[in-house]
Amino acid sequence: MTPEEAERYVLSRELFGMRFGLDRMRRMMTALGHPERKFESVHVVGTNGKSSTTRMIAAILSWHGLLTGAYLSPHLVSFGERIRIGDRDLERSAFAAAVQRAARAAELVEHSLPPEDRVTQFELLTAAAYSELARRDVDVAVIEAGLGGRYDATNVIPSKVQVLTSVGLEHTRWLGPTIGAIAAEKLDVVREGATLVLGDGVHPEASAVAEAVAAERGVRLIRAPADPGVALGAPGAFQRRNFALARTAAEVFLGELDEAAVAAAAASVRVPGRLQIVDDDPLVLLDGAHNPEGTAALTESLPEIVGARRPVVGVISILDDKDAAAMLRTLLPECDAVIFTSSQNPRALPPPTLLSLAGQLGGPPAEIVPGAHAAVLRARELAGASGAVVVSGSIYLIADVLQPTARHRASML
Repeated sequence: MTPEEAERYVLSRELFGMRFGLDRMRRMMTALGHPERKFESVHVVGTNGKSSTTRMIAAILSWHGLLTGAYLSPHLVSFGERIRIGDRDLERSAFAAAVQRAARAAELVEHSLPPEDRVTQFELLTAAAYSELARRDVDVAVIEAGLGGRYDATNVIPSKVQVLTSVGLEHTRWLGPTIGAIAAEKLDVVREGATLVLGDGVHPEASAVAEAVAAERGVRLIRAPADPGVALGAPGAFQRRNFALARTAAEVFLGELDEAAVAAAAASVRVPGRLQIVDDDPLVLLDGAHNPEGTAALTESLPEIVGARRPVVGVISILDDKDAAAMLRTLLPECDAVIFTSSQNPRALPPPTLLSLAGQLGGPPAEIVPGAHAAVLRARELAGASGAVVVSGSIYLIADVLQPTARHRASML
C-alpha cells in the first residue's frame, strides 16, 4: 500500500461503524503474532485529558532513556498521527506498511466470522499500532483508550499501570447513564495486581468505583496531586493537572524519577488541537473542547492566554450528541461575538440550531458562516489585530481548520 491507499483503506472501514466486544481484536492479535505482548504498557482511560496525559507520560518515559511509543485518538490531519515513536508521529510509509499488515490479518479473521461481523476501523488502527510498536521494539507504549474501556479495542494489552484522567456524562448510550456506571466501564481495563493512578478532581462517584475495583483486584491505588511541581511549555491550568497525573503515572512505572528529565519533558510537550495558537495577528486559538467539562477547562485557561486582547470572537461547532446548552453557557460569556459554523462531521448540529440556542441563553451578537475556513476568516475580521479568535466545540472542527482546503474528508469516527 502507498500512504494514500492506506488512508483510503482505513476510511473504508468506517462503513462498519462501532461494534463492541473484544473477540475480533483478540483474533487480530493472534493473526499478527500477539504484538501486544512484546512491549510493556501504560493504559490511559477517561472522559477528558486522555490525549494530553498520554503524550506527557510518553515524553517523561522517553526523557528517562526508554524507547517509548504511544497510541492516540482521534487524529487531526492524518491517521498516522495516532501512532508515535519517541517524539515523532509515524512516518507515512511506515503507517502504510502497518495498515497493510493489519489489513491482511483482518482478511484472515473475517474468514472465520459471520458475513455481517467485520473488523472495525478502530480495531484495524489499533492492531496496526500494536504491530508497529512491536516491530519497533519499543520498551513501553502509552495507550489511550477510545470509547469506554471494557470492550474498547485497546483493552487487550497486559498493562502494569492504568490511569484514569476524569469521568463525565458522555456516550451514555453505550457506557451507562451515571458517572458510576461509566467509571465501571472505563476501569475494567484495570489488571489484577497492577497500579491504578487517579487524576486530581476525579468525580467522587468515579473515585468510589475506583476504590471498589482496586480492592476487588488487589490493585494499588494512587491519587495524583494537582500541582506538577515543574513549569510546562503547554499553556493552561488543565494541562498542569494533566502533567501532574502523567508525572505520577511515570513515577509508578519507573519507580523513581530524574528531575532534570521531568523538567525537559514538561518543557517539550505540546498537544495539537489543545490550546494551540496558530496565529498572533489576531491571536487564533484552537481547542478541541467537546463537552461541558472540556469547555469549562478551556474558559478557565483563557485569561492566561488571551489576556487583555479584545474583542474575543468564538468560532463554534458542536456535535448533536453533546450537551450543547451546557457548553454554550460556559463559552458564550467569554465571547464578544460568535460565528456558528459546521464541521464536516454529519453529526454536527445545524448552525441555525446553535444560533437559536445562543439567543435563548442571552449570548453575544452571533452570525452563521458555512465552512470552517470561511468562519475563521470572518472571525479574524471581527477580532481585528488586537483581538482574539477562539475556535472550539468539536475536535472535528479543529481538524477541518487544520486540514488544507483541498484535502479529502477526515474520518468521522
